This record gives sequence, C-alpha cells and structure tokens, in this order.
Amino acid sequence: MSLALYPIDDRTDLGRARKPRSKHAGSKVVRSARQNLKRHSRRNASFIEAELLVQHAAQLRAASIILPAPVILAGFGLSIFTGATVAAAWTLATLGAYLIIVILARRADTGTQESDGFTKAPHIAHALPFLAGHTFAGLCWSALAFLECPGCTAIRFELFHFAALVLAIAMTAMISSTLRFVVLIAFSPLVVGLSLDAFANPDKMSVAMQGVVIGAVPFFAFVAEALRRGAVARIRHQAEKDELISELERSRILSDEARRRAEDANRAKSQFLATMSHELRTPLNAILGFSEVMMNEIFGPLGSPNYKEYLTDIHSSGKHLLGVINEILDLSRVEAGQYALNEEAVDLSRIAADCASTVRLRAEDKRIAIQMHFEEGLPALWGDERALRQIVLNLLSNAVKFTPKSGEIILRVGWTAGGGQYVGVSDNGAGIPQDEIPTVLASFGQGSNAIKNAEQGTGLGLPIVQALVKLHDGQFELSSREGKGTDVIAIFPQSRVLEVMPAFDVV
Repeated sequence: MSLALYPIDDRTDLGRARKPRSKHAGSKVVRSARQNLKRHSRRNASFIEAELLVQHAAQLRAASIILPAPVILAGFGLSIFTGATVAAAWTLATLGAYLIIVILARRADTGTQESDGFTKAPHIAHALPFLAGHTFAGLCWSALAFLECPGCTAIRFELFHFAALVLAIAMTAMISSTLRFVVLIAFSPLVVGLSLDAFANPDKMSVAMQGVVIGAVPFFAFVAEALRRGAVARIRHQAEKDELISELERSRILSDEARRRAEDANRAKSQFLATMSHELRTPLNAILGFSEVMMNEIFGPLGSPNYKEYLTDIHSSGKHLLGVINEILDLSRVEAGQYALNEEAVDLSRIAADCASTVRLRAEDKRIAIQMHFEEGLPALWGDERALRQIVLNLLSNAVKFTPKSGEIILRVGWTAGGGQYVGVSDNGAGIPQDEIPTVLASFGQGSNAIKNAEQGTGLGLPIVQALVKLHDGQFELSSREGKGTDVIAIFPQSRVLEVMPAFDVV
C-alpha cells in the first residue's frame, strides 16, 4: 500500500479498466451469414448457373475478334486441297455459325436482380440457343472431316483434317467452357461419323488419326468441365464474400441504430434523474428543516422523550437521503452535459487539508490515522473549488469507509512529471479484486467488500470523481491489490497550473 511511483506522469493510459470487447463478435456474424447462404442453397445454384451463362456470353464477346481467324486459316488450307469453291462454301457456313453465336452473346439476357440481391436463374431457353449455335458450328467442323480430295495424297489431307479438328475442339473447350457439355454436344456428330468411318475403312494410319480426334473430344470435354468447376468455385466464393459483406454492413447499421437508441435513452435517463432529483430535494429540505427545529425544541418541549429519538432518526435518514440525491443529481448533470464549472484560482493543498479535517472525526471513531504529505510552493490551480472539494471528499470518504480500525490513510498533493498537479489517497484496507475494478468504476457499482461489510452507499462516488476530473481535462487512476490496500489518483494537466510571476521593484 503506497503511492510509490511519484512523480506521476499525467499521460498515463486510463482505459485499462474498461471491459474488452468480445473476441467472438465477428465470428458470430460470419457464421450467421454462412447459415443464410446454406438456407439459400437452391437459389445459389440458380444464381451460379446464371453467372456461368453471363461469363460464357462475355467470353464469346471478348473472343469475337479472333474467333474467325482459325476458321479462315482452315478454309485457306482446305482451298489448297479441294479448290476455292468448296473451301469458300465451308468457310462461309462455319463463319455464319460463329456469327450466330456471337450475336446471341451480344443479346444475351444476363438476368434480373431480386430484392435480396440474388439473380434470377435464366430460363433453359436462354442456354439452348448457345448450344444450338455450337452444335451447328460442330456440324460444320464435322463436315470438314468428310470432305474428299480425289487428286490429293491421302496422308497429307488426313493430317490437315487432324490438325484442323483438334484445333476446333480445343478452341471450343477454351472459349465456351462455362457452358455445360458444350464440347460433347457440339462434336458428338463428329465422333459418331469418325467411328463409323473407322469401321468401314480400317486403314491403320487413318484409324490412328481418327482415334486421336475421337479421344480429343472427351479429353477436352474434361478440361472444359475442370475450367467450369473452377469458375463455379470462384462465383461461389465471390457470392459468399458479397453476402458476408452485406451481412456485416447490415450488422453495422443495426449496431449504429442500437447505439443511437441507447444514447437517446441515456440522455433521457440523465434528464429524468436531474429533474426528479430537484423535485425530491425540495420537500426533503423541508423535512430536514422542521425535524431540526423539533429536535432543538425551539417552540417548546416535546411530549415524550421517544419523540426526540425518532426525530433524530428522521433527521439522520433525511441527511443520508439528501446526500444520495445530491450524488445522483451531480452525476446526471454531468452525463447530460449540464454541469458548468465555476472556475477560479484555487489552492489544491488547502482544499485537501480542509477535506481531511471534515472526515477526521469519522476516521478517529475507527482509530484511523490520516497522514498528509503536501509538496511546498505549489502554485494555484485553475478549477472549480466545489468540484475539487467533492473529488477529495469522495476519495477520503471511500478510504475511511473501507479501511479497518487502526488503519492508515495517506493524502498526497504534489507535482506530476508533466508539470501538472495531483491529489492522491492511499489506504491499507482490504483492497479491490482486479476483476471488480471495472464494476466499482461504473455507475451504481459496488464491489464484494462493500456488500460483505454492508457499507451504505450508492456506488456513485468514484464515477462522480471520474466525471469531475474529466471536466477539468484531467485523468483518474485506480490501482489496488486485494488485502494490501488501494491507491487512487486525480491528475490535473499542466495547462491548469497558474504560473506565478516573481515580484520586481518599480523604479
């Protein structure tokens, strides 16, 4: 029990007594959002299908510039083998198929937004035109495989077929991977035709190349499905992220609204307490005044000695009730922003000495020694004398209340390391458990020691001290060790210390 760390630095953090925020608040929001996503699983599937169709249309629009290049190159190669007429006819037909697909992509309906942020699933008719367009393009590539060149060397023409068809299959898989089964549907006629031709003309070289082309269809179909699954995963993760962000935003709005309502309720409570305290104090002053007149028997003796005893109880109870009302009034005025400081130059040491004299009788009843250690030469402090007096009285009263008989209280006034002034009170009482410090610093909060000892009080003493110190731009600190005692310090900043100019002679 001591204020060992003097001089005191008035930049000390005062927030350590606050209760920490829950570490699980954010995870609860995340879990809630994920549960919402699971409840919307069917709608999410529709949403994903819609997004895949949108991506497919976007990919086709992006590739529309280079899409004709493979067709034109294949047509040019075909013209070398079959002549310009057949090649031109095939090229125009194939380009027409891809033109239809690109037109569908440019006119694609990307879906409409619902009120909850999900996209309506496109009707199956939205996907069928794309599948039909790719099937038409696949038929054109299949026709290329069965074009003949009677005057050409067989192996060279078949190699051309092989290269062009594998290129077409790969191009379809890459560009249209987000459209389900597009490779299988578009090139199934090619697979059927090449399979029948392999059985009809079992030439080894031809069968080998046809087998590679046939095998390329399921291979690139698998590649397209893998790309599609990757796109689905990205869309799902993006949807979850958007939903989580939306849920967090909704939670923030609800939290802000709840905080606003709490602040409004707190202001209403403070105004109500301030009003009711005034209304209660007026009749209570009359009760105290008349009971004191009757106790002193100013207008004649009382009829029974018991009456005087009862009046003493009435007067003491009324004084206690008046003190409680005054504390509630002071705190409510501070919380409502209606407490105005009447500032002037005051001597903090003198105020502390006066307060010690006020509580000395109560301390002597418990044989408690009050020691005062004041630094000399302290300049005046700019503050409200009534508020400063109340700060010191509350701190000393608490110390007397919770210090055992034959205990000791130390009252200190001095400089801080930052050039401010402080007033501190130390006792060797029972102390406060660390987990109860936030409770005793809260309004109407009382620790276990106060409850065990049945000490009277409202739990407003320390909150009022904190509020009054804060009004003086100061800091309040409380440290305690259970069974060792408690140290409380009110620190006032250097800006409130009035410098005293030295006297000089006038010539």
